[in-house]
Amino acid sequence: QLQASGGGLVQAGGSLRLSCSASGRTFSNYYMAWFRQAPGKEREFVTGIWWSIDRTNYADSVKGRFSISRDNTKNMVYLQMNSLKFEDTAVYYCAARHLSSMKYDYWGQGTLVTVSS
Repeated sequence: QLQASGGGLVQAGGSLRLSCSASGRTFSNYYMAWFRQAPGKEREFVTGIWWSIDRTNYADSVKGRFSISRDNTKNMVYLQMNSLKFEDTAVYYCAARHLSSMKYDYWGQGTLVTVSS
């Protein structure tokens, strides 16, 4: 089970940190990711991290501004968002897929990030 939190209203140029709490199973063989869905748009991949190794991926639109991290001891995944832009406004979801699959089996409930211009 995944639970996302930390969304809110922030001015353009500001920062926000999202948290994703992972529970109910071991995620050591999983890839943890953040997706987002803006109003009227399809859900898109933002960033991801391997649970057990220090390897990350970022969408081009957030490279250099967003940073994903994890705390294995707390079963937490974080998304630090800096230099936020109006176009970052979306519902952000954390998700997890087993390393042997490309299908995301676990999704958090989403947390709304609103960036005011």
